[in-house]
Amino acid sequence: MNQNIKVKVKYLRSTEKSGNTLEYATLFSAGIDLRAFMEQDEILIAPGSRHPFPTGICIEITTPGVAGFIYSRSGLGTKLGLVVSQGVGVIDPDYRGEIIVSLLNNSPRKCIVKKTQRIAQLIFLPFFHADLIAAEELSCTQRGSGGFGHTGEK
Repeated sequence: MNQNIKVKVKYLRSTEKSGNTLEYATLFSAGIDLRAFMEQDEILIAPGSRHPFPTGICIEITTPGVAGFIYSRSGLGTKLGLVVSQGVGVIDPDYRGEIIVSLLNNSPRKCIVKKTQRIAQLIFLPFFHADLIAAEELSCTQRGSGGFGHTGEK
């Protein structure tokens, strides 16, 4: 089942000259590729370092209960070690500023990011607001408060 939502896009730089367009790569792509649109032609990221990249776009999500989520591109992460530095970026529906993608170089080599290179993907997903209820006690479960690795390695 495919549900489309309306998202307004403001391009901050001329799309004709820069090639800055948003589109799905294929009919069944879940994410829209985001591109690096910095002033320089390329930026070098040292191993273990991160860098924020402007994308040249702002968005307005018009569907209530939907936010934008920025994920790493699998090829970029697997082949070059460049991933979204905070894991997943969140674009709140009331944010109107330029989308900035922070990339982290997890590889042992320097990586170059070129202007207009596809650097991340934007996916729109529903979210829920919680009614937070203060409680003295929480219900019991089989897991309880067992943390990381408490069920063993197998």
